[in-house]
Amino acid sequence: MNSAPADPMDDFDATIHAPNRLRICALLDTAGEAEFGLVQRQLDVSASVLSKHVTVLMEAGYVEQRKAVRDTRQRVWLRLTRDGREAYRAHLAALRAIVGP
Repeated sequence: MNSAPADPMDDFDATIHAPNRLRICALLDTAGEAEFGLVQRQLDVSASVLSKHVTVLMEAGYVEQRKAVRDTRQRVWLRLTRDGREAYRAHLAALRAIVGP
């Protein structure tokens, strides 16, 4: 049995680490669910840029979207999946371990 401490890099997630994707995960972790336009305004990015980052997170299984009509317009709502929430929190723990107390 190996009792060596775990390498902090084990939970480092390059998919989440990109600044905008990290900010998306942080916002969704706090909010639970957020409308695409709100996330876009919070990050101050174009819809195209946000869409590209959301697609990467969705392909990783970290974010899911639901579409609903609100005020006669179709809206897209984003939320972290269970795997996404676990990966995001593990990534934060890895960052803390890397930078120390």
